[in-house]
Amino acid sequence: MTHAHAPAPPRSTLVVTAHAGDFVWRAGGAIALAASRGEKVTVACLTFGERGESAKAWRAGKGLAEIKALRREEAERAAAVLGAGVRFFDAGDYPLTESAELTDRLVALYRETRPDVVLTHPAEDPYNGDHPVAHRTALQARILAQAIGYPGDGDVIGAPPVFFFEPHQPEMSGFRPEVLLDITEVWDTKRKAMECLGAQEHLWAYYTDLAVRRGVQLRRNAGPNLGLAHDTRAEAFMRPFPQIARELA
Repeated sequence: MTHAHAPAPPRSTLVVTAHAGDFVWRAGGAIALAASRGEKVTVACLTFGERGESAKAWRAGKGLAEIKALRREEAERAAAVLGAGVRFFDAGDYPLTESAELTDRLVALYRETRPDVVLTHPAEDPYNGDHPVAHRTALQARILAQAIGYPGDGDVIGAPPVFFFEPHQPEMSGFRPEVLLDITEVWDTKRKAMECLGAQEHLWAYYTDLAVRRGVQLRRNAGPNLGLAHDTRAEAFMRPFPQIARELA
């Protein structure tokens, strides 16, 4: 008797962000592209960004609990638009602090989601200390999730490639756009997700402009297209680990 092979599980992407809005601004296009291909995308929001990234709500007289609920609801709506699931760790921002408990929880998520790709913050950000903490926690948890002797539920994972998404101040954060991802086909989806984040409405125009500028750079590096009109949108990423390949491309 022959048995049909079980279908392969969909590819998995894990996005680790410091605050509830980071995944939309910095990687919303990558998330929407992956989801459009039927891949599973999980966003780990380590905090709600309730203290440091919700000034509009504080000025409106809202309290801490109310702001957390607001930012959670915004992030859930944005993730749904992009096609992702979202987990909230509520670890507290400004400052976000490293802890064994937070790392353990993230290790468990790595082992649960078994990512093929990981997206997170780069190592530097002189304007926001929470972002480097999220970076270090994401990489540490990735390493520990591979260790067979590390306690916790779930099987060990492999070594998924990591991409650092672009920070808000790239020139001041040592960011170099090594990978330019064409998000033109999902730009409208990303823009709709951005518009879910009413607490940070002041960033809508900035990240729209950034997508256009990175799109120009993508086209400039994509072949003989100087002087040709286009409406390309893109996101930029860095890679901390070597790319594994059978041919140069």
